[in-house]
Amino acid sequence: MLALALRLPFFFPAVIDWDESTYVLMGQSILDGHVPSIEQWDDKPPLAYVLRVRADGILFPKKTTTILVLENPTGCRLFVAVELCILRRMKTLTKYPAWRELLPPVVISLLTVAAFLPALQNGFVNWDDADNLLENPNYRGLGWTQLRWMFTAFHMGHYQPLSWLSFAFDYLVWGMNPFGYHLTNLLLHAANAVLFYFIAIRLLSPAPSASSAFGEHSLRVAAGFAALLFSVHPLRVESVAWATERRDVLSGLFFLSTLLCYLKAVAGERGDFTRWRNFALAAYAASLLAKAGGITLPFALLLLDIYPLRRLRGGVKEWLGPEFQSVLREKVPFLLLALVFGAVALFAQHEAGALTTLEGYGVGARLAQALFGIAFYLWKSVLPLSLSPLYELPVPFNPWSRPFVLSGFAVLAISAGLYRFRHAWPAGLAVWIYYILLLAPVSGVAQSGPQLAADRYTYLSCLGWALLGAAGLIYGWGKLDWKRSLALSATAGLALLAFGVLTWKQTLVWRDSETLWQHVLSVSENSIFKSSFAHYNLGAIRAGRGELEEAIGYYRRSLELYPAFPKAHYDLAVALTRQGQLEQALVQYRQTLELAPDHFKAHINLGNLLAGQGQLADAIDHYREALKIEPDSANALYNLGLALLAQGDWKEAIVYFRRAVRIQPDFAEAHEKLGVALLQAGRKGEAVEHYEEAVRIIKSRRAGETGG
Repeated sequence: MLALALRLPFFFPAVIDWDESTYVLMGQSILDGHVPSIEQWDDKPPLAYVLRVRADGILFPKKTTTILVLENPTGCRLFVAVELCILRRMKTLTKYPAWRELLPPVVISLLTVAAFLPALQNGFVNWDDADNLLENPNYRGLGWTQLRWMFTAFHMGHYQPLSWLSFAFDYLVWGMNPFGYHLTNLLLHAANAVLFYFIAIRLLSPAPSASSAFGEHSLRVAAGFAALLFSVHPLRVESVAWATERRDVLSGLFFLSTLLCYLKAVAGERGDFTRWRNFALAAYAASLLAKAGGITLPFALLLLDIYPLRRLRGGVKEWLGPEFQSVLREKVPFLLLALVFGAVALFAQHEAGALTTLEGYGVGARLAQALFGIAFYLWKSVLPLSLSPLYELPVPFNPWSRPFVLSGFAVLAISAGLYRFRHAWPAGLAVWIYYILLLAPVSGVAQSGPQLAADRYTYLSCLGWALLGAAGLIYGWGKLDWKRSLALSATAGLALLAFGVLTWKQTLVWRDSETLWQHVLSVSENSIFKSSFAHYNLGAIRAGRGELEEAIGYYRRSLELYPAFPKAHYDLAVALTRQGQLEQALVQYRQTLELAPDHFKAHINLGNLLAGQGQLADAIDHYREALKIEPDSANALYNLGLALLAQGDWKEAIVYFRRAVRIQPDFAEAHEKLGVALLQAGRKGEAVEHYEEAVRIIKSRRAGETGG
């Protein structure tokens, strides 16, 4: 025994020529405690090497018999014997206890929540949160009125009934406390990380490591790495920390559920296939009801069938043959859902006036934006620094400027390279195609909004990069010695830690509106993304605090960057009016109406300024334009009546004052002026009635203000 333990390894030129059964029998005898004779093990490694094999298997589960053979190709028969036997025994006899099955999902969800904890202290911001949540009472409740609105509204250019439904539950539990809304976003994101963990296990399992118990352990560790690489990456912050982007995490939940159910369907028997396929279809419909971002999923499922599932083999001609027709037919329901919700999404954007026309933004510009986005998101996935809530479209937009040309070349080069090595590395090309497919709907082809790119667009499109990172770990563990494997694992852990720290810091950016837009300015001022919107929103914040001089400065800078910005012209006019700079305010109101002829408030305010300067005819024209936009506006009717009364046209003024008090019966000022007009018409009795009504309303108003 001592001789066996101390025996030095010998190196022989002969290759290993025993069959596997011999190795297994030899290894089994060692594991069962039977030390064979020295003669049986002549020219084999010593027992000390057996102990090392066992230790390596525990510490570095990806270390396979192939690697052991390469270390000593002529003298490692015992290595192979023990390794094979251990793998077989572990595979057939060892099962993970329930707590070990649950441990990875629990750890993933806790680490995800930890990275985003600052979000729970964030408030709402003045970027869509006000329009969607703070000033929108339509989602607040689960009554028939609210539910009908949720399932029929195209509010702000989106059709998202399930997202509104989730906001309704938030309101019932939390009221308007932003903590609850952010908590729901965070919990949904943590659930998505767990779902992606299970998806990663299935997509990474074709790797050689999956054939052993040690490989199963490696697979779970790698899948956990993929899930965390997705969930704690700083590019996820916008989708999680922004309350309005509930649609991202909620649609993501059902999107990932669709993928998981589809993978279960493919792995199951025929009866299981139908059941899980139906679950996948239902989950896909729910995803589209939360947000239509996943409309290219049917093509992603086909991509999975090609690689790694290999349900479609050969070329396109073979796919259209009878052998693969069932694989194509099963995608038809998914495709029909995608077409319906894609059409609804375009209609919603059109109804909101959010879609940019081809005349204003041509095909070349859209293509340049799409190519830039593909390169930009890939770069930010690798190096997520200087992230911003808004990367604004440059004005004017030059598709031939250096960043866009270089991005186009980079995308073409990567595409060509991955296609060239598609047989050697099919996973690279598959992930690249998936990435482009999921980006396509938000690439700028159907442009809406001021953004050139947005971090939130990476929520689902960059899943493949996380899978490639995990696959790289598995490959490295299998190819490297134990020291390098340890270094690789440490590097992966440090990368996750760095991303988690960056995510924590980026989440703090969304604390409040001022912090948000100050961060946008800090990033944009030294980049191509000069932000007129950041200046505008900071101006609005300053104006709300009465800091008019600073507000005017921000508005003017916003208009320098984007002269055709009607909201900035309008708010600048309001601030100038409050400062008493009426002539400049007139100029800004007129510029507002040149850019936005249907701007109701601009017509009203411009009419008021003109009336104050005695230009009654021009003021009346603007009041009439305002009434074309909002015929039932009591304020517009009242102002028009005032201008007509000032012109001496008391007869027509009476008509508009009557309409105003009919629409708004408690409009005391309209009652009073109606009394004045009636008195001029000689109808004293009616005039007295409206005077008395005005006095009654004012007394009631004052009593309400004083609590008496």
